[in-house]
Amino acid sequence: MPNGSQKHINIIGAGPGGLTAAMILANRGFKVTIFEKENQVGGRNAAIVQNGYKFDTGPTFLMMKFILDEVFEEAGRHIDDYLNCVKLEPMYRLQFTDKRLEPTTNRAAMLQQLEANFPGNAAGYDKFMAVEKKRFKLMYPCLQKDYASVRQYISSAMLRVLPRLSIGRSLFDVLGDYFREEKLKLSFTFQSKYLGMSAWDCPGAFAILPYVEHAFGVYHVQGGLSEISEAMAKVARELGVEIRLGTPVKQLVLEGKKVLGVALATGDKVLADETVINADFGYAMKHLVPPGVLKKYSPENVDAREYSCSTFMLYLGLDKVYDLPHHTIFFAGDYKKNITDIFQAKQLSDDISFYIRNASVTDPSLAPVGHSAIYVLVPVPNRTANIDWAKEKSAFRERVIAAMETRGGMTDLRQHIREEIVYTPQTWQDMNIQFGATFNLAHSLGQMLYFRPHNQFEELDNCYLVGGGTHPGSGLPTIYESGRIAANLIARRYGVKFVSKNLEA
Repeated sequence: MPNGSQKHINIIGAGPGGLTAAMILANRGFKVTIFEKENQVGGRNAAIVQNGYKFDTGPTFLMMKFILDEVFEEAGRHIDDYLNCVKLEPMYRLQFTDKRLEPTTNRAAMLQQLEANFPGNAAGYDKFMAVEKKRFKLMYPCLQKDYASVRQYISSAMLRVLPRLSIGRSLFDVLGDYFREEKLKLSFTFQSKYLGMSAWDCPGAFAILPYVEHAFGVYHVQGGLSEISEAMAKVARELGVEIRLGTPVKQLVLEGKKVLGVALATGDKVLADETVINADFGYAMKHLVPPGVLKKYSPENVDAREYSCSTFMLYLGLDKVYDLPHHTIFFAGDYKKNITDIFQAKQLSDDISFYIRNASVTDPSLAPVGHSAIYVLVPVPNRTANIDWAKEKSAFRERVIAAMETRGGMTDLRQHIREEIVYTPQTWQDMNIQFGATFNLAHSLGQMLYFRPHNQFEELDNCYLVGGGTHPGSGLPTIYESGRIAANLIARRYGVKFVSKNLEA
């Protein structure tokens, strides 16, 4: 059997996708080097630590945990030896101005809540679970393909799922097949924010997102979800991966269309047989590839693509623990106008929707005793909007704090803030994220599956893409899958035999 260690793989970026690819490839015998510009691993999945308070930078929901379990297995490890994952029940609280729902994977409890809050709608829940289970079983294999060729797009698996893609219908429309009341539909469509999209624009096929939550649950990782990347890095190092922190890559080294390796900011060049890019897609196309090389993904074409919204973030260290659930989503009174402001008008709403993670009620390790680490996310327009965040930051921060006090029941919040960090869309853009679009390329029909940038990059040879900007898309489970797909492609190229839970392996 060919030995993968004969081949050297460079990986640009130690985010979740790059780390997934690294540990799987290393377990298959490849020599792997990761170049990470920051002094810690994780990318948007890294930790922020300040004076005893610990926050996750980005993702806070762990869904489809079975994918994470599988990629650890494919690295020859067991996840429970590295991480303590806790299933949350209820999964989260949804707070409207006049109603509250706490979704759970417990069917009886869920039906009871639905009947109490939305009389006459409970029967739709069982229909939702049954129909979306069928859609998920058909779509999941399609999400695991690499789409390196059009033949894979018109495969039998895709032909089977086509009638169930709800083409031409939005996620909000599809939820109308199950529920009558608008607020109940919203309770099953807010997940479109994981894709950075409006529920009225998000393709209806993504009704599988609320389904996977209700079918498989939502998890927290003790120490924060950043611990996943730390655990992956530990596994990678155990398997011989060299992780070079504080080592930015300036550009790819090319010979025609062939990627020979990377040129570092120091001027050094590190050559390799294959290169995996885990940088933000838009940034990578515009900055890591020498000018004039790309056609399909030229800077102009990249800028013209559709991008997700951005987020305004508050990371607050408090000397108090509030009686709030682990996850709470607060809906604006006029939620549709709020969404229209974000995606169409591209302006800041007076009446905002926001999310609070109060993880310290589940995980005391995130703050000193009696204190809490609060994470606040507010969806806002990305940097294509004409918003001067240097001018708006302070006033918008006040708007968010006031909403937390009045709508979140945190009436004495200001007097308990001991640490505060603020991220605006400009902050995200300054972190090399195209347009500060936190959830990367939007997941419109023209940017899904075969039409999303391919894991085996179309325009360059010996080059692979992982992360939220490539197939299957943004969100931790799909990013892990992108890393697994890339690892499988490379292993197959060199005839390295392997066993994978990826259905296309």
